[in-house]
Amino acid sequence: MPRRRFLRHLGGSILAAPFVTSGLLSASPNGKLRHASFGAGGMAWNDLNALVSQGNLEVAAVADVDRRTFARIREHFPQARCYQDWRDLLAEMGDQLDSVNVSTPDHMHGAQALGAMARGLHVYGQKPLAQNIAECRAVTLKARRLGLTTQMGIQLSSGFSERLVAEIVADGVIGEVREVHTFSSKKWGDTRPRPDRSDPVAEELDWDGWLGVAEDRSYINNYYHPDNWRRRRDFGTGTLGDMGCHIFSAWFRALGLTAPISVQATGAPLDRYNWGTDSRVDYLFPGSEWTGGRELPVIWYDGDLRPPQEVVDSVGGNLPAQGSVLVGSEGVLLAQLDATPRLFPEEKFAGYRYPRLEPRNHYGEFVEVCRSGDGRAPSANFEYGGLLSETVLLGCIASAFPGQTLGWDPAAMKIDRPEADRLVRRSYRPGWELEV
Repeated sequence: MPRRRFLRHLGGSILAAPFVTSGLLSASPNGKLRHASFGAGGMAWNDLNALVSQGNLEVAAVADVDRRTFARIREHFPQARCYQDWRDLLAEMGDQLDSVNVSTPDHMHGAQALGAMARGLHVYGQKPLAQNIAECRAVTLKARRLGLTTQMGIQLSSGFSERLVAEIVADGVIGEVREVHTFSSKKWGDTRPRPDRSDPVAEELDWDGWLGVAEDRSYINNYYHPDNWRRRRDFGTGTLGDMGCHIFSAWFRALGLTAPISVQATGAPLDRYNWGTDSRVDYLFPGSEWTGGRELPVIWYDGDLRPPQEVVDSVGGNLPAQGSVLVGSEGVLLAQLDATPRLFPEEKFAGYRYPRLEPRNHYGEFVEVCRSGDGRAPSANFEYGGLLSETVLLGCIASAFPGQTLGWDPAAMKIDRPEADRLVRRSYRPGWELEV
């Protein structure tokens, strides 16, 4: 298969598992997917409305630990049943549903996706696929085994920007890629100590349900819920986990990469509770056709850190807030997040004509594949999303062990340093254990 055609299909039908239906549409007399949302505010609200806007999906149920989110749900989706516990939703309505979206804090992604798939439901799951590598692998394998339709919420991967990067690389425009520098100016960390206090919990919030799989602790107002959980190691995944799946995906897909060989972080050690800021993570990947078979170094920078000046100069002296620089043997590609990629030196590529691409809707792709049952797989299905998430999370683990090179065995799912290997999976609160 020609390289360009292969890249267009990577993550699609080539990676599709045998498709088995689960009574699709049997509960819906109008042929629409009967859908449930895990989460009602924030990204969940965006995901839910984007899915509904495709026109072939109706909202049957919503679960959220904070009942204050239900007023807006009842206004816009009056037919939907509201639950404070997603497990109750599945127990009472699982056999009446076709699909769910998992759009909750990272630490609950794995449990909720596994729970929904155990009911035979198709899953649109927010990135990262889970909060730890073991759960990512379990979710990926379960989706494969059951033949369910899945899509990870890296919606930018269906946009023109990322797909243009893949086409440009596949066409050999910048030659063989020698190194990648990738970065985000976000600071989803916290260098301050955790406050030593306990605050009252709002009557509408089920704090025990919000904690879910995580160990018990006191509620601290606005420290975890609703937004700052991304900064906390037990719940979020820091800047790298929050943005890595979006930013990595362009070059990861374009270069046909597999799991990294090793990873090393630099920066201040993490504390027990919080992710850091201003971190650098060095990955080493096995070579591919698009690297000329050479091992590929990829360096991640977040917060105030940026690539070295010679890399910045190679793309005209300015970098966007988030993106990647692919350094090739014949040129340099600046892959800006959700913007048209740029080629350098500009004078060399002044006559370059960008490939023409057909539009693709990330949410619509999921809905249509769920409805068709024709054996296709969406472009960011869990086979692709799981590997991408594992790669990102490996860098998160490395940030807890600055200066140490961690070797990674993806088949055994093991890191060669025991203290780091323990973070491949998490400990579960009694009553919330997962088999991963």
